[in-house]
Amino acid sequence: MFEVSRIVTLKKGEGRSLKRGGLWIYDNEIASVTGSGENGCLVAVRDFDGFPMGIGFINDNSKIRVRMLTRRKDTEVNEEFLRIRVRAAWEYRKKTVDTSSCRLIFGEADWLPGLTVDKYEDVLVVESLALGMDRMKKLVLDLLCEELAKDGIRIRGIYERSDAKVRELEGMERYKGFLSEPFDTKVQICENGVKYFVDVAEGQKTGFFLDQKYNRRAIQKLCKGAKVLDCFTHTGSFALNAGIAGASSVLAVDASETAIRQAEENAALNGLQKTVAFRVADVFELLPELEAAGERYDVVILDPPAFTKSREATKNAIKGYREINMRGLRLVKDGGYLATCSCSHFMTQELFTETIAQAAQSVHKRLRQVEFRTQAPDHPILWNSDESYYLKFLIFQVCEEK
Repeated sequence: MFEVSRIVTLKKGEGRSLKRGGLWIYDNEIASVTGSGENGCLVAVRDFDGFPMGIGFINDNSKIRVRMLTRRKDTEVNEEFLRIRVRAAWEYRKKTVDTSSCRLIFGEADWLPGLTVDKYEDVLVVESLALGMDRMKKLVLDLLCEELAKDGIRIRGIYERSDAKVRELEGMERYKGFLSEPFDTKVQICENGVKYFVDVAEGQKTGFFLDQKYNRRAIQKLCKGAKVLDCFTHTGSFALNAGIAGASSVLAVDASETAIRQAEENAALNGLQKTVAFRVADVFELLPELEAAGERYDVVILDPPAFTKSREATKNAIKGYREINMRGLRLVKDGGYLATCSCSHFMTQELFTETIAQAAQSVHKRLRQVEFRTQAPDHPILWNSDESYYLKFLIFQVCEEK
């Protein structure tokens, strides 16, 4: 059992996000903290008038001072509490996604703040970004392996990728390495009929972007017989989905030589070397060159990295999204399709769609929306917890102005 060691009292009128259903309390919302527990310990949270708000863990080093675990004042945070959380997360995935490779735990959206666990076939990759949850991490992973074993899934290895810089803001050292006996960190998975090698030790974040799983599948139906341009391809996932769907040709572009080498290896794994070509280039520089050369595509895919990771940088991000969508739209044949997305939660749905509309107007294109999508269900969006909603994915048919 983890003991409650301190009491946090909110200022009058504060805790508005918490009261709407959020799980974070910021340092400037707190009137007082009493008790003597160390950073990462459990705290009881009270409103200004003493009304109990629940239990969380505290970190005086972080602007996110308290991350909530439960809204129930009389709950004991112990092994059984965590088992219930873990079991609920696994049961939810079994009902909503293909679990061969998926996100098993998605932090706040699974009421386990700061913790991410991805499953790649029989390997787990964990990222821990909050001190309080870091102290519960081993127990959570043990419980998770127990739950998976009940369904006949034996986990052969666990690797930690807690190497994000944001860990330093919590007063924690960055770390990556094995949490089990060492194993080959190059893991083969299959998603939507496409095979990939995932490098869990050196790949981006936990090795692969599982959140786009069903968005990748959604573009398959557009790509049969099509000439496709995939921008910011990373390790080739959208490009290979286009190729396996029967595209006549695919050009996939990324600025990272390492990513392109991995993408070429994935293409070979699927026998798509003759269909999918890869190029190392800056997408912003390449697209005008393709336009000037008279290239046009049936399908253009834009999957850029987050142009903003802070609210303050949103204005510049809007310019980036507007520019890349303008350039992408110019390369789509009349009646062709654009798939475009943003993975920043600071770029809201309303702001993103407005930016795309401005881009289309600037290049005299008309858009017919085919569908709007978000992240896959194993990255659930917890309403009133804004940080859990980040991925916006839109498919349009692009028409010349008539």
